[in-house]
Amino acid sequence: MTDYKKEMGLRIKARRRKMFITQEFVAEHLGVSVKHFSEVERGIAGLSIENLIKLSDLLGLSLDFIIKGEAKKDEWDSILSLLNTVPKDKEETIKEIIRLAVNLSN
Repeated sequence: MTDYKKEMGLRIKARRRKMFITQEFVAEHLGVSVKHFSEVERGIAGLSIENLIKLSDLLGLSLDFIIKGEAKKDEWDSILSLLNTVPKDKEETIKEIIRLAVNLSN
């Protein structure tokens, strides 16, 4: 069985460390004790929905990634991925199509 809290805590801890911010800073931002936040990172405790949203904003991570470890691709990510596959000789045609679409939407 997967230990979701523990995995979530590890993702939070990794991102926090990558950003060089302390548990104290995050705990203060969320309005929880350092002990509680430490327990979140160790997978012992959880956070309210409100605090998960605050944490998501603070760490620049999607809720999907924090909770499930999945980076949710939005429609624009999919479009950008497709654009990266366009052959070099077709780039100008694609740019012109995008320009036309933007003009139509204005």
